[in-house]
Order: sequence, then C-alpha cells, then structure tokens
Amino acid sequence: MRGAVELVLSVHAFLVGAVAVAATTLSAVKTIVVPRAYQTRLTRWVFRGVRVVFLVRGKRATTYEQRDRAMALYAPISLLTLAVTWLVIVGLGYVLLFWALGERAPRPALTLSGSSLFTLGFAVPEDLPTTLLAFSEATFGLGLMALLISYLPSMYSSFSRRETAVSALDVRAGSPPSAAELLIRHHRIEGLDRLPALWLSWETWFTELEETHTSIPAVVFFRSPDPRRSWVTAAGTVLDAASVTASTLVPPSGPQHTEAQLCIRAGVVALRKIADYFSIPHNSDPSWPGDPVSIHRSEFDAVYDRLRDEGLPVKPDREQA
Repeated sequence: MRGAVELVLSVHAFLVGAVAVAATTLSAVKTIVVPRAYQTRLTRWVFRGVRVVFLVRGKRATTYEQRDRAMALYAPISLLTLAVTWLVIVGLGYVLLFWALGERAPRPALTLSGSSLFTLGFAVPEDLPTTLLAFSEATFGLGLMALLISYLPSMYSSFSRRETAVSALDVRAGSPPSAAELLIRHHRIEGLDRLPALWLSWETWFTELEETHTSIPAVVFFRSPDPRRSWVTAAGTVLDAASVTASTLVPPSGPQHTEAQLCIRAGVVALRKIADYFSIPHNSDPSWPGDPVSIHRSEFDAVYDRLRDEGLPVKPDREQA
C-alpha cells in the first residue's frame, strides 16, 4: 500500500514538474521568439507585480521629474525579474522531476537542480534518468538566458528608432510638443509645403510602432531619456497637428490633405492595436458627431484663433472645421 502511494505521488510530482517547465518555456518563447502579439499570463503577472511596487514607491515623489526618474527603472527591473522568474520556476519544476525519480530528500534534489540549471556541475547525478534530466535542465537554462540576451538588442533597437523621431519633434513642435506650435513654426519659415513629407514619415513611424510595441511589448514601458519627452505625447501631438491640418487649414493645392489623413489613419490603427493588446478600453468604431471627443471646443477655438493670428491660411467656416 505504501509503495502504491509513493508511486502515485511520484507520478503526480513528475507531471506537475513537467507542466511547470513546459509552460514556462512556452511563455518565454511567446514573449521573445514569436513575432506577433501573444499575451502570456506569466509575463503579465510579473510586470503587474513589479508595477505595484513602483506605484507605491512613486507616491513619495513630489514632482513629475522625480516620479519619472523612479519609473524609468520599471521596465528594466521588470525584465530582469521576468528572467529570474523563468529560472526559478524551471528550477523548482526540475526539483519535482528529480524527486519523482528517486531523489527524495529536498535539499539534494534542489542542489542537483540548481547545479544543472546554471551548469555549475558540482552535483553529479547517480543514474541515467537523472543524468538525462540534468542535461535537459542545463539546455533549458542556457536556452532561456540566450533568448533573453538575443531579445535585448532587438528591443533597444526598436526603442532607439522610436526615440529618434520623438527627439526630432522638439525642433518642430517644442518641448513639451504642441500641435499649434508645430504648424506655426513651419509657417514662420515658409515650410507649410513640407508638411506632407512630415506626415509621410510619421505614418511610417506609426506603422513600425504598431509592430514593435505589440510583438515586443516591454518596449512600451521604456521611457524617454528626457522627462519632457514621451512617445505617447509625441504621437498625440502629431495626430492633433495632422487633424488640425486636414480640418482647419486651407490646402495649398488639391481638395484634401491626403498625407495628413493617411497619417491620422495610421496613428489610430497603431494606437488601437496597442490598446487592444494591453486590454485598454476604447471606442473601436467612433462616429461623428454623436460620439464625444477628448478635445473641448474652447481648446479648438484657442488653437484656431492662434493660427489665424499667426497668419496661417485657416478655413473661414470655423463651425465646419
């Protein structure tokens, strides 16, 4: 009877350990390797858990600069915590596997698992099954580290390309950026005819943003080096400026501001996909004039009056604009 109970416990321990190792490995592959917007619970739990700690810490900040400086560490620490979590779960899973194969004492099973996972080699398996398990655990340990190391260059490359455009916006729209300032600065240097090229470049930026910020979701939480900059506010500024251009400015030629409207569409699609990935509620099919917008009429009137006073070619029908 006792032997049957031990056999059942061994089988259950082996299955639980195998499932833990397989689920963790699959989570790592979905997070790092698969080039599409996969959501994994383990990754989400780790990032949420670390964020709770940072939110508690951020309450001590008295200024936005202090809070931004503290939150700048959130994404890097979350990634490191995620890597540690992967290794811990895989290590504990193999503890159960070694235990199921006869290594009944907890400490020797833990020692053998840790020695195999980190390829230290100070604990030697006693038989062929545990030797094979040790080899497989070493493979998983090295594989997880290799995946994370290969993940970092891709992530930082995406971050660098994103921030290059965000930084360049300072020249055109000020810091912090403003849609009205962007249009006024172009008008002052007689550069309104160069706006279509600007909308085209940001259309490309939004397209890349959608791909990188859903397939490499960790890059969403990496903040700009300057606390006055943010890819979120930059995206909003460009979309506002393109919307004002399409709705309020008299086009220099042709019936429509084609590039501005294409830029708006690219931005809406990109931000919608990112919001869907992170389960952020939003109106997926807004209509006009029934659905509310975030811009108040007084804000629009202030921008309209400022553009008109600066001499920009605004449409005379303010209501239609």
